[in-house]
Amino acid sequence: MTGARLIGVGVGPGDPELLTVAAVRAIEAAPVVAWFAKAGRRGHARTVADVWMKPCVEIALDYPLTTEIAFDDSRYRSALRAFYDASSLALDAHIDAGRDVALLCEGDPMFYGSFMHVFERLAPRRPVKVIPGITGMSGCWSAALAPMTWGDDALVVLPGTLPEDALARRLREADAAVVMKIGRNFDKVRRAIEEAGLTDRAIYVERGTQGAQRIVPMAEAGGVAAPYFSLVLVPGRGRRP
Repeated sequence: MTGARLIGVGVGPGDPELLTVAAVRAIEAAPVVAWFAKAGRRGHARTVADVWMKPCVEIALDYPLTTEIAFDDSRYRSALRAFYDASSLALDAHIDAGRDVALLCEGDPMFYGSFMHVFERLAPRRPVKVIPGITGMSGCWSAALAPMTWGDDALVVLPGTLPEDALARRLREADAAVVMKIGRNFDKVRRAIEEAGLTDRAIYVERGTQGAQRIVPMAEAGGVAAPYFSLVLVPGRGRRP
């Protein structure tokens, strides 16, 4: 085993100023920098890190598909499994040659991150360091000036890919909530929030901390779909002094 490492670098929700000092140092020092992207796109993580990049070997890991097939389709799982296998081998070759690899990750590497799929493949045989990043939800509730949890409030984070009845039930049970992975699930999420009686508290945030940021009450969000970088906040109303 060489001394080189895989470094998962959280680049935060979108604003380049929200990278940590540790993240910037890792990006500047790494001889190899990699990131995930939709085929034909530059990649959001790479764009965020642009101002901090130094000359290095750059590797774009292009997803074979994104929303073309439903995520619960066996073809989707098979394609992604092969993709993560191949990506891990490509990065491992650099580590084996003694070069650190910084893998850029939107938000935090260990929170709904593609990094985790590479991590579970390489961690058993390679040194790994993880540099945490500001999560998308943290960036969004700060941008929305929305205090989320008070006193004994419990926060639940829900993927919009859940069935509508499960979303509504978990929202009813929560003191405060964040609904992520909106996209094509926007209408379903909106109905679940209505069923849970939370429309008056819900806040829709689109591209939080980014240039085209949009923050509106859920009741005013409109539309039938949402961009990838969007989520819904349901602030808590718990115990306050």
